Amino acid sequence: MANEITRTQPKFSVAIQSDMYKKLINNTLGDPDRAKRFVASISSAVATNTNLQECDAGTILSGALLGESLNLSPSPQLGHYYLVPYKNAKKGTTEAQFQLGWHGYYQLAIRSGQYKDLDVIEIKEGEYLGRDKQTGKQKFEFIEDESERLNKPTIGYLGYFELLNGYRKQIYMSKEEMEQHANTYSKAFNLADYKKLQAGQIPEKDMWKYSSYWYKDFDGMAFKTILRRLISKYGVMSIEMQEAYTKDMVVMKENGEYDYVDNPIEEANTIEETEQEEPKEDKKVHSLDEIE
Repeated sequence: MANEITRTQPKFSVAIQSDMYKKLINNTLGDPDRAKRFVASISSAVATNTNLQECDAGTILSGALLGESLNLSPSPQLGHYYLVPYKNAKKGTTEAQFQLGWHGYYQLAIRSGQYKDLDVIEIKEGEYLGRDKQTGKQKFEFIEDESERLNKPTIGYLGYFELLNGYRKQIYMSKEEMEQHANTYSKAFNLADYKKLQAGQIPEKDMWKYSSYWYKDFDGMAFKTILRRLISKYGVMSIEMQEAYTKDMVVMKENGEYDYVDNPIEEANTIEETEQEEPKEDKKVHSLDEIE
């Protein structure tokens, strides 16, 4: 798919109407009606993101076709996946990175038909009761009054599932653990700056530096981290889920290979960040085994 796309510089709104791209989309999707819906949905998603409009059209189409092959929507409102602008300093271009959202992980897992129950939630102050002395498992007691619960500060994140065969698993990370995780694995996130942002200590003129999803939607990124760990380590992963897991946070290349990218915070006005299970260093990954 991606290796058939020749990177060009015209705007996506122009490139998507070219005979080359129309032919590629029709050949890839096979159904004219589906191709028409695909063009409309991805064009709408690009039109609402001015930074994405500056990206190489080939990388946008590659990422969007990957999302379409997984039957996920590019709509930012649904949050299945995002096409994230990324500055490639070596090439002097801006490329679109495919980034799966936590809703996308959830959809793919449920679609596998193996899960009786699956959820990820924030844990509020007073709900975490520590570990059971005999089993070592974390214990929780949830606040019943939803209004009261929403007004409590978030202290952690819990993900759990139950398979159809009865197997259950849950993992929990405190808010502090999640902050350290983001600080370790994302170049675009700085914990000290995040604390300042939370305290309202960042001047308005500098807010452009904090467009990373870890700054804009910390809970959403935390949910994704929990689901990613929970499903990949303990859950059942369909072939579709394995492909999504392997290609999450990549920029597709012409030859079919893909690069994982992360970005320094000073470029955050035109980029978002990735979140890998690797420390803050540049690394190319090409297989599921290498990710693990």
